[in-house]
Amino acid sequence: MSTTEVTSDPAAVRGTTIGVAVAFGLNGVAVASWFARVPAARDALGLGVGALGLLLLAMSAGATLAMLTAGEVTHRLGPRRTVVMSTTGVSAGLVVAGVAIGAWPSAVATAVGLFVLGYGSGTCNVAMNVEAAAVERVIGRTVMPRFHAIWSLGTVAAAGLTASAAWLGLPVTAHLVGVAALVSGGTLVAARSFRYGGEPVGAKSGVLEAWREPRTVLIGLLVLVLAFTEGTANDWVAVAFVDGYSFGPAAGAVVFGVFVATMTFGRVVGTVALDRWGRVPGLTATMLLAIGGVAMAVLGGSPVVAVAGVALWGLGTSLGFPVGMSAAADEEGRAAARVSVVAVIGYTAFLAGPPVVGLLGDQVGVLRALLVVPLLLVPALALVPVLRPR
Repeated sequence: MSTTEVTSDPAAVRGTTIGVAVAFGLNGVAVASWFARVPAARDALGLGVGALGLLLLAMSAGATLAMLTAGEVTHRLGPRRTVVMSTTGVSAGLVVAGVAIGAWPSAVATAVGLFVLGYGSGTCNVAMNVEAAAVERVIGRTVMPRFHAIWSLGTVAAAGLTASAAWLGLPVTAHLVGVAALVSGGTLVAARSFRYGGEPVGAKSGVLEAWREPRTVLIGLLVLVLAFTEGTANDWVAVAFVDGYSFGPAAGAVVFGVFVATMTFGRVVGTVALDRWGRVPGLTATMLLAIGGVAMAVLGGSPVVAVAGVALWGLGTSLGFPVGMSAAADEEGRAAARVSVVAVIGYTAFLAGPPVVGLLGDQVGVLRALLVVPLLLVPALALVPVLRPR
């Protein structure tokens, strides 16, 4: 079947859309299943805070390396094969980590498993976004934020599954091996429907050339700020409300849940605004919501106002990362290289964000340290015009 025939077939488009959505959701399940098991891993391996931090760094190191190579891999293998190959790595990493935590405890072996998990997840992330951007081009409307919303729903599902596994007394090894089987099998089936992101190409991907493109680098810088905005809430908003508003741990977790819920809602409904008004007005509006939301959360004075601010913060951060990925993939032939570059720059925020806010929190308190977010968002508004479609 030719590309034209495939593109004009509504059933084929629908099948690919569902396949990409499933791949996003299962990737979220895989990553969140590990994070939900971190306390159990710490106890099983007998790690202190510093040693646990080094263990967690293994996954971040794998993901960072993946961002440097994923564009080349996706270009040469195509999104379908890259997603299958990288998800095999994700599953292998979960199995190794699970066995090294529960069956034969070893911090070193666990770190190896987490490195493989991080590398596989990071590579899969780039390939999925390339295929998702291709789906957008085929159907002619914005859907990328909804794929990212499904990733978020996958993390929520993983949290529920992990809580159930812990309640039932399921060993960590059995849990993570089971998740690995689910993710590997489900993604293998889902990836069979990928057909728009391009076939394997023998020529060089052009990643190095993409690093010299001003527009690509500026999109990456914008995504970095928006990823910092999202990551800061993920890492610190619960702690900030416990310390700054005297919330209990359970209430702090609820505040984090408010952020995740409104961010996911924004990704589901924000596509309508993007299609009606375009990327630049849509993202400008949401960034202003984030600026106002963080200010309310920190300076609102009352817990009710502060929690309302967190809700706005979640809405405001919902579209940044997915819209950046769409903009990077505007030109099909250069999509893999540019998405890879933008991902490398953007993911730097997830590595640098926690220590930056932590160091500021030591000086002024975690709650007030959150004001670094609007201080970065305000000048970043000047970068939004680079998202205009080419």
